[in-house]
Amino acid sequence: SQANLEFHHPLLEKHETEQNSVLLILTSNRGLCGGYNSGVLKAALKRYKELKADGQNVRLEVSGKRGISFLKFQDIAASQTYTHFEDRPTFEEVDQLASRFITEYIEGKIDRLDVAYTEFVSSSRQQPVVQSLLPIGALESSVEASATAQKYDYEFLPSAQEILEEIVPTAFKARLFKCFLDAAVSEQIARMVAMKGATENANEMVGTLSAQYNRARQTQITSEILEIIGGAAALE
Repeated sequence: SQANLEFHHPLLEKHETEQNSVLLILTSNRGLCGGYNSGVLKAALKRYKELKADGQNVRLEVSGKRGISFLKFQDIAASQTYTHFEDRPTFEEVDQLASRFITEYIEGKIDRLDVAYTEFVSSSRQQPVVQSLLPIGALESSVEASATAQKYDYEFLPSAQEILEEIVPTAFKARLFKCFLDAAVSEQIARMVAMKGATENANEMVGTLSAQYNRARQTQITSEILEIIGGAAALE
């Protein structure tokens, strides 16, 4: 084999025609998380319209009650809905979903898989994105072999194809699982930020109302004192 290796696997290769696409949308089951859901749903709706404009048959799959409600409001039918992915999605749960996508892609039932979710960049930055997970794309050596470059013969045990059969599906499952983890973490951060803002607003409102109450009470006390003084003066 040459240093510049090329690998082939059904999940790496693009189908000749793209007619059937799947758009998986990851939202939350609960609210009180600011603009978390609106951001990812806006991005998902944009990709959905783009795929439809390209003549694609788009199958929507939605995780989270908020996304399900949004699609019903938009009068858009979802093929599959999920509400069992909680705050801590497990690999076993995602593995079942990923295995189905793998089978459908290899059998030619779907030609593309996009996932709309909120990507965790850092604790202070999360962004709604739409990523294409299938096909994964061609894997080639990052270093191009030149005419003067050394070439090596690699020996694979087991064979390179057997390694790919194991690694490529696992890599796809890991990428899909990361999408779910990013979405879960971003949701909790958005909820913390929203609740912090609500707490600060509530404290500010309490302070304002307390000041208004104190002013009103002071005015009432002053009025009562003046009435007492006036009554005493009248008795004299």
